Amino acid sequence: MSESKELKLEKSWDKTFPQSENVEHKKVTFHNRYGITLVADMYTPKNYNGKLPAIAISGPFGAVKEQSSGLYAQELAQRGFLTIAFDPSYTGESGGEPRYMASPDINTEDFMAAVDFLSVQDNVDPEKIGILGICGWGGLAVNAAALDTRVKATVASTMYDMSRVNAYGYFDKTDENARYEMKKSLNAQRIADYKSGTYKRGGGVVDPLPEDAPFFVKDYYDYYKTKRGYHKRSLNSNDGWNVTGTMSFINQPILQFAGEIKSPVLLIHGEKAHSRYFSEDTFKKLKGDNKELMIIPNAVHTDLYDKKDVIPFDKIEKFFKENLK
Repeated sequence: MSESKELKLEKSWDKTFPQSENVEHKKVTFHNRYGITLVADMYTPKNYNGKLPAIAISGPFGAVKEQSSGLYAQELAQRGFLTIAFDPSYTGESGGEPRYMASPDINTEDFMAAVDFLSVQDNVDPEKIGILGICGWGGLAVNAAALDTRVKATVASTMYDMSRVNAYGYFDKTDENARYEMKKSLNAQRIADYKSGTYKRGGGVVDPLPEDAPFFVKDYYDYYKTKRGYHKRSLNSNDGWNVTGTMSFINQPILQFAGEIKSPVLLIHGEKAHSRYFSEDTFKKLKGDNKELMIIPNAVHTDLYDKKDVIPFDKIEKFFKENLK
């Protein structure tokens, strides 16, 4: 892929978490079926024998692989899996122009392309591949599992249904009239962008933080805008998606065939997360006795981004080891 030669990759360790001495780390590239080159961090356990089970990880929505997904990937590599944490198309170090766009189709494809890549690695068992999505990428992971029969197990952590939140707003408060006005505004922005030849950014997490901000906004600020989780390439930490970047999610719903997933699925959510209803309602769509919803007592949405004493890594490890065998 010619695009991969043009990508400028950071060579130093610039993650929001410390590097482990127990795993090997390197950057890798692969392409999706739209020809976009994706960049990932690969974490491999040291001193392993034979072919490994593998897990592709991405999220949260608007984050980069140096944040939450990388932390998950490194931790699971320490527990015996080969993992990759990848930047989605149009974001982070991955390719795709124009920048900062999202797509229910292409972003689902990104997960499937990660499975393509893992399937041909010499040290991976292609029959033992799972995926893990965080926040908006939790919903996209479930969507990918509904389409990709090669995925043998799926974990969605603190998930969002990005189609639902774009169409109906938080807590489903956007009605038909409000949605029409939103679409009018987005289409007016399309014309402005076309005239200017640029794409207006929507802004990341609000900064400075208003005193009367809802708790979930404060929750995001605490992660993306502080030393805890800030990263220079993260959309949410900086200027956000393009205003029109997530427009297609409004009327292209994901999760339509979630009920047809035959492989195991584990949904994990915080008891006090504003987004808990996304996992609970998605769980109702899943069928079979190999689906599970785990609620973490007292946890809020971003607790599952990076708090290793809250993220149930023992449960995640057990789930993947039982189902990638």
